[in-house]
Amino acid sequence: MAPDSGTDQTTPAYDPASEVVDLCRDLIRIDTSNYGDHSGPGERKAAEHVATLLDEVGIESTVVERTAGRTSLIAHWGDQSSDRPPLLLHGHLDVVPAAADDWKVDPFSGEIQDGYVWGRGAVDMKDFDAMLLSVVRARTQAGVLPDRPVVLAFTADEEAGGHHGAQVMVEDHADHFDGVTEAVGEVGGFSATVRGKRIYLIEAAEKGMAWMKLTARGRAGHGSMINPDNAVTRISQAVARLGSHEWPVRLTPAMEVLLATVADLAGTEATPENAEELIEEFGSASRMLGAVIRNTTNPTMLGAGYKANVIPTEATAHVDGRFLPGFEDEFFDTLATLVGDGIEIDYLSNQRPWETPYEGDLVGAMERSLLAEDPDAVVAPYLMSGGTDAKHFRTLGMRSYGFAPLRLPADLDFTALFHGVDERVPVDALEFGARVFDRFLDQV
Repeated sequence: MAPDSGTDQTTPAYDPASEVVDLCRDLIRIDTSNYGDHSGPGERKAAEHVATLLDEVGIESTVVERTAGRTSLIAHWGDQSSDRPPLLLHGHLDVVPAAADDWKVDPFSGEIQDGYVWGRGAVDMKDFDAMLLSVVRARTQAGVLPDRPVVLAFTADEEAGGHHGAQVMVEDHADHFDGVTEAVGEVGGFSATVRGKRIYLIEAAEKGMAWMKLTARGRAGHGSMINPDNAVTRISQAVARLGSHEWPVRLTPAMEVLLATVADLAGTEATPENAEELIEEFGSASRMLGAVIRNTTNPTMLGAGYKANVIPTEATAHVDGRFLPGFEDEFFDTLATLVGDGIEIDYLSNQRPWETPYEGDLVGAMERSLLAEDPDAVVAPYLMSGGTDAKHFRTLGMRSYGFAPLRLPADLDFTALFHGVDERVPVDALEFGARVFDRFLDQV
């Protein structure tokens, strides 16, 4: 059995971390780059690989595909005779693109260097896919199944909003999720070090996502003449207002708990006034956590014109907007004011935020499994700045959390690795995560 797993002493021996490194490397080597359209390789090869891994231990799976090549996979595991509600465990198979010339290693090599597995997807999120597969395969081969039904979902297209992946699952295959009340996915359970103490952050909330295209129209004309109806000027002014706006600090329940935890370590109390100061205690992780105490609007793309001396009729901009749970009206009202008149807003993806109360048996199982492997640590909830497939699965009424456990070095700039150059995950963190997740499954 897993060391000190808490299972009965008659349970057959197994090592939940035995395959996790090799599984992660193999998944990284399958290029599933998602360009936001259909120009990439898609996820089918990765989905078939996962299906084979499950089939090898006797777990049947269903391949799900509405659009050719944009392939997801669903499997049922655990004690199917139990009258307990099923638990969903989900991870995505796609990754953002990587420019090989910018990397120290081939981003799709899965190379091991300096105690890390390198490659696109190493932290987002083929590491968790590998943890999940390693634990599921080891437990199945040893005959140690969870005491409740489990649905395993490996999805396509998460990096572009999940519209060809999780959304297809919940719209076309909702029967696979009948009775599921709780879901566990990515971007939680990783450690950050504050004042020498490791804090494991469990995702209990996500900002909403408003990916938008702004379009300004004006009067075309010669670039040498006066033109007060210039579409480029109008879109530029709107983009400048959006990009420079200082959104006010707003604390949600998850962040109130996290900041109170940090304040306790710092010997102070958490307030909205010192929230930014407390966030700075996280060092490099403040890049992400600083974005979850306020709404944000980041311009990301501009487009206009076709010749230097021609004023175009139309100019466009793309903006990544993220808004906090409970502050949706404030976000969209302010957005309309900042954009101003004469500019159209088209939403490429508009997904609601969510927050799950940080309480209950599932939360207790996550905390105990982490502390069993790292007894001196602290566990707390947080709100995630990005989006995950949880937004889609929650439409079926599930309580959602992010729990992909990793014990990380204090000096690793972990949040910079999400979608970043030289993405990598420590080998021992992968093994730690598999052990923690194994303990978690003993308790759910």
